Amino acid sequence: MMIDLSTEYLGMMLKNPLVPSASPLARQPDMARRLEDAGAAAIVMNSLFEEEVIEDEERLDHLMHHQDIGHFEASSYLPVNDGYRTHLETYLEQLAGLKRSLEIPVIASLNGTTPGGWTTHARELEQAGADALELNVYFMPSDLTCSSEQIESRYIDILTAVKKQVAIPVIMKLSPQFTSIGQLVKRLEVAGVDGVSLFNRYYLPDMDLQTLAVTPSLKLSTSVESRLSMRWIAMLYGRVKITLAATSGIHTHDDAIKLLLAGADVTHMCAALLHHGPEYLGEVLNGMMQWMEEKEYASVAQLKGSVSHARAIDPAAFERANYIKTLDSFHSPDGVWR
Repeated sequence: MMIDLSTEYLGMMLKNPLVPSASPLARQPDMARRLEDAGAAAIVMNSLFEEEVIEDEERLDHLMHHQDIGHFEASSYLPVNDGYRTHLETYLEQLAGLKRSLEIPVIASLNGTTPGGWTTHARELEQAGADALELNVYFMPSDLTCSSEQIESRYIDILTAVKKQVAIPVIMKLSPQFTSIGQLVKRLEVAGVDGVSLFNRYYLPDMDLQTLAVTPSLKLSTSVESRLSMRWIAMLYGRVKITLAATSGIHTHDDAIKLLLAGADVTHMCAALLHHGPEYLGEVLNGMMQWMEEKEYASVAQLKGSVSHARAIDPAAFERANYIKTLDSFHSPDGVWR
């Protein structure tokens, strides 16, 4: 049986639903080509961070200012910016290079906090050849007077400003830390978003007990984390008309299949590829095809959303009604809980 793995993503028809998400792998053209050879249907680039762009601008402004006010003789000893590559320039070159070497769509990723950073660079990424744009809004409201409405409005404002600058599809990567995720997604749909990626995974700081310094700590995801995306995609499927992308915790073909059954159009992978290498994506793809053949699914379109909230045998399993059953399902290991 010939299995049709094609799926629609941001208005583009992809050959399958496996799309590597933003990671260091996209920085290296040979790694990106290995992902494509392994079966990747598209690739999301590593993120362009607003902080890095601002730092470059401040450094160049400082350099030019001191050259302007210095003495003629002393100015010759000051460094010049000839040959200096900013993060933005490097990113644009990387994007153009990926477009030249890959046949699959390339999605650029912007990670920022302020409205200005998004609108300034979105058009440049489009002009460099990006097939779509992922907006990764990282905003931690340390101001305790900032309301949930203000936070959500920031996302809407950023989306609206970016959509005015570009014609390519725009997908917004959301965190699960919203009061009403469903309502926010609907608001984004009305504002013109082409899709949402659920969910962004914030990296949490640690603390050094010797120095009392707050330190960065990188812990990669596990398959358990994909359940949060699975639940909300299942709840949204059929209720919105935009692309639903699943991210965080997708490590195996089982993980990917569950997200598709819930209603995802594509499944993103990152940590598993960092662990096992680009070729692992081919193993996941083969596992998906084998499962679909065993279950007699002819296409991804056929299985997509078949276990969503709207179609599940027991829709309450996605809701609080399943809470008690989940608690009752726990069984203590022998000798641990008496």
